[in-house]
Amino acid sequence: MDIGARSRPPFLGGARRGTARTVATAVLVAMTCGASALAAPSQAAHAAPPPGAMSSAASGAASSAASSAASSAAASGAQGAVPGAAALFAPDDRTEARPRPRVDCRRVKCVALTFDDGPGPYTDTLLAYLAAYRARATFFVVGGNVVAYPGVLHRTAAAGHEIGNHTWSHPDLTMLSPARVRSQLGRTDQAIRAVTGVVPRLVRPPYGAFNATVRRQTGRPMVLWSVDTLDWRYRSSARVARRALRAVRPGSVVLFHDIHPTTVRAIPRVLRKLAGRGYRFVTVSELFGGHPPRLVFDAAPPELH
Repeated sequence: MDIGARSRPPFLGGARRGTARTVATAVLVAMTCGASALAAPSQAAHAAPPPGAMSSAASGAASSAASSAASSAAASGAQGAVPGAAALFAPDDRTEARPRPRVDCRRVKCVALTFDDGPGPYTDTLLAYLAAYRARATFFVVGGNVVAYPGVLHRTAAAGHEIGNHTWSHPDLTMLSPARVRSQLGRTDQAIRAVTGVVPRLVRPPYGAFNATVRRQTGRPMVLWSVDTLDWRYRSSARVARRALRAVRPGSVVLFHDIHPTTVRAIPRVLRKLAGRGYRFVTVSELFGGHPPRLVFDAAPPELH
């Protein structure tokens, strides 16, 4: 049985349209060390429409752009590939190193801010806001946008943020064959590796939708969220900030989309207020002590509005 979102708006001309939403609430399942001490309230998980910063031209130029991105990343001193987590991949040069936690989230209040669908034209501004608070975040990027904005992704990784796979073109993976699921993830892995030198070890399925087939083809932790800001629906910086600030608890994973300027403008207030409450801003992997759960799944009924 499929788990997660089933409905989604059509992808029209690269623009976000429609008001589709998921039919489940994201609940973090703490399965490994450090996670048991973290408690995050569940919020309704709503479907985010497909990313808007993509074009067919960018997708068609994938091979040549990825090659040039690799040269650029190497010239810029990108980190080389290192062995991955043994429980998820065989040790080789494909997988991002398991990050060493800088913060013990069992002892201090932590929150993981996550940003989907980039990189895009507003991501650099977001990086500046995060740097001002020494905040680390996790970016779940779309392969087509990696090709379109390789420099932005390189700067994101160089700033110490975690990079995750959000597929090549943002489809509902539960509607695809196993081969197409592998293609969506594999092409994105290759594009990310061309820029950063490593393959991400986290995946966020579009719309929070997955099933047993997707789990088997992914082979990595699938990260959803516990706080949905609905920033794709409410294009108001003040409203997005209020939703985040009302819902965050220690251990929360917050969903944003950095392709929206209204979202990026909301971040300084979110950072300022949460820092004032004593929160530390960490990556998803840091939140779980360097060992993210193999599965983060939906289990509750939808939020009612």
